[in-house]
Amino acid sequence: NMLIKEYRIVLPISVEEYQVGQLYAVAEASKNETGGGEGVEVIVNEPYEKDGEKGQYTHKIYHLQKKVPSIIRLLAPKGALMVHEKAWNAYPYCRTVLTNDYKTDFELTIETWHKNDMGEADNVHSESARAERVDIDIADNKVISPKDYKEEYDPSKFKSVKTGRGPLGPDWKKELANNPNCPHMCAYKLVTVKFPWLGFGGKIETMVHSVEKRLFTHFHRQLFCWMDKWIDLTMEDIRNMEEKTKEELDKMREQDELKGMELGE
Repeated sequence: NMLIKEYRIVLPISVEEYQVGQLYAVAEASKNETGGGEGVEVIVNEPYEKDGEKGQYTHKIYHLQKKVPSIIRLLAPKGALMVHEKAWNAYPYCRTVLTNDYKTDFELTIETWHKNDMGEADNVHSESARAERVDIDIADNKVISPKDYKEEYDPSKFKSVKTGRGPLGPDWKKELANNPNCPHMCAYKLVTVKFPWLGFGGKIETMVHSVEKRLFTHFHRQLFCWMDKWIDLTMEDIRNMEEKTKEELDKMREQDELKGMELGE
């Protein structure tokens, strides 16, 4: 018993560009969410090779005690709000698994394929047929709550100086599909939530999916609007940045005020 959804996020970015843009945005978003003892702690970030697959392995801990609704803080046992994220990034494929110290049979798995298409491919994942399809439009402000909205992360207002891409209008996907000069891609994210608690599992699984959709939407809005900051970077630049970010996050968790997105309405 688990809830499976496949999120599809189309972007006016090439698959090659996205590899750098995603890692830049992960580092910046982590800093935006860290402070007051909460946020992201990087434990491991190193190359891996297993069964012929090569990539980058990361292990992070998300400290979420103050970021969840108060009712969950009251109900959650100690350790339940410290989430471990282990990711094997063999780009253009990536597998991420989130667990916590308290309940070992809670598991959130995100498998992502990055494809050079407009999000219309069938059976990208082996579980695609069983999964509910959810399309995310990064330029649709109607899905953003007023308290989450920030103009600097609004793709319908942002125009890249370096690439000329944007702003994204209401029909931007159709325009993109008809423009051979503009790169495009889709991130196909298969998200499986397993929380087998009798009486609570279904509600928790539904809540986790709603949080994931919100996070995917905000993250890719930021990634697009940060384009001019990452478009000229190399993978070597990114690895150097990640090392510096790891040290910054340790300081920010201890010294900065609580900030970032609360994981609940």
